[in-house]
Order: sequence, then C-alpha cells, then structure tokens
Amino acid sequence: MKPIHLAALALLAAAPVPQQQQQQDDPLTRPIAPEAAAKWIGPQAPIRVFGNSYLVGFQGMNVALIDTGGGLILIDSAVPQSVRAIEANLKKLGYRIEDVKLILSTEPHFDHAGGLAALVRDSDATVLASDWAAASLKRGMSSADDPQAAWLVPFPAVSRVRVVRDGEAIRLGNVTVTARATPGHTPGSMSWTWRSCEGRACRAMVFAASLNPVAANGYRFTRHPEVVASFRASQAKFRALPCDIMFSAHPDNSGGVEKYARFARGTRPNPYVDPGACRAYAARSATALAKRLAEEKAGKAK
Repeated sequence: MKPIHLAALALLAAAPVPQQQQQQDDPLTRPIAPEAAAKWIGPQAPIRVFGNSYLVGFQGMNVALIDTGGGLILIDSAVPQSVRAIEANLKKLGYRIEDVKLILSTEPHFDHAGGLAALVRDSDATVLASDWAAASLKRGMSSADDPQAAWLVPFPAVSRVRVVRDGEAIRLGNVTVTARATPGHTPGSMSWTWRSCEGRACRAMVFAASLNPVAANGYRFTRHPEVVASFRASQAKFRALPCDIMFSAHPDNSGGVEKYARFARGTRPNPYVDPGACRAYAARSATALAKRLAEEKAGKAK
C-alpha cells in the first residue's frame, strides 16, 4: 500500500495550552487506579535503543519515541498521571512535546491510552488507531465485546483520532510506520512496525500490542471462537514479521525488563537486538491461550 504523507494531513484545532496556564487539578492527568498503576509506572531513564528509536516510558509500561526528522512519533501513553514524566523524558533527550506529530495507539485500555488526551492537548498531535479502538478512544472506554470489559475503568476521551487499516503505511519525515492488526487481547489491538538505521546497519522494529489471553471473571473464550481465532491469526502474524528489535506494551511480556537493565549497564552487543523476539512472543501467547482454554474446559477458570 502506498504510504500516506501526513504533511498535508494536519487537522485544525486549538493551540496547545501552555503548562503554566493549566489548572493545578488537571482533569486530563488526574490519577486513574493509582494502586494498580503504581506497579507499571516506576521511573526509568529514557534511552536511545537503536538509530532513531527510543524508549521514554517506565519500568512496567513501554512508551516508544521515533524521531522521523520531520517530527516525532510516540507509541502509547501509559496512564494519565504518567504524562508529565513522559514529557520530562522527552526533554531529557533534547526534544519537546510540541514536536510530537503522531501518537500510535495499541489498545484503548486505561493503562495504555489513559494519557492520550493530555498528550494530544499538549502536543496538538493526532492519534492513529484501528476503527474499533478509535471508537473506544473517543468514548474513553472500551466496549462490551472486550474480554476484559468488566474490569476496565474510564479514561479521558480522545477527540483527535484517525482510523488506520491493517497494513496501512504512514509516512512522516523519513520514516514509514506500518499498522499491523493483532486482535485478541482486544478486538482492535494494533501493533506497529518500522525500520531504524545506524549508518548502513538497519533493523526491523516492532512495537507489539498485548497478546495475553486474560479476561474478566465469568468471560469464557470457549464461548467466543472468533476471539480464539483472532488470537491464533495474530500469533501467526508475529511469527512471520521481520523482527530484529521488539518492544512489547508491557516489557515483562517479552524480556524487556532484563534487556533494559543490560542495556543500561552498557552490555554489548545491544541486548535489544533479538531476531527471535516476535516468534517467542507468539509462542508465549499460544501457550497461555492453550492453558486458558484447558482451564475453561475443566471448569477451573474464574
């Protein structure tokens, strides 16, 4: 599919509100589920992982940054109360939140999308998401067909969202990011791929949406064969993806905690370079799904 050039896609909107003019009690950064969120948003120094690709998130929640040379791209936003830390991490790297032009969303759950509304306001960026996820982001809540619907809490609604399709290529600056539909964890989960280079060395980069078959109490995957089929299709997609460096939305789902620690110690070769990461991610999901289905059939699932 031909890349879409976003230089001509800017949307008319109000200018970002300077931080000093925002009220101290900011409804867009008001904490959500602080006890649950605390285990995800432990502070972590931002790092340049490879080429133009960075991590600017947290110990238990990845947020990625791509410098396209024509503006910045963020992937995911964590929770509302983490927005100021993300913006501070950008500043530590020499960037400004106002330089962010696109924010790519993996799923409309509060832990990944809760900070989107504040980041959009502060940057004037546009969020890209699947059609299902876009509708949920605009509501500030996932829909009833989400396996985790009964567990979820609302988050600030996102007004500036653009729908992208599976396989759609988005061009900004000198980078093309491709949307990869990977449903299962939610019906509209979207992963993202691009290439980063250092000199002549280039790597296939993947930011993976969650692929964990978890569900609220009472939900049964065995009653939803279409969801099981979507998990298996997404697992097959991950097995086939070019994948040199993979970030998962939750780093502990892909060995990201250990990779960050080794990278921070200066370990070489680069511990993030792992051509088997996507296949391992798919295998872990397949094993978890098989276990869950077996538990349901045995009457052991909650």
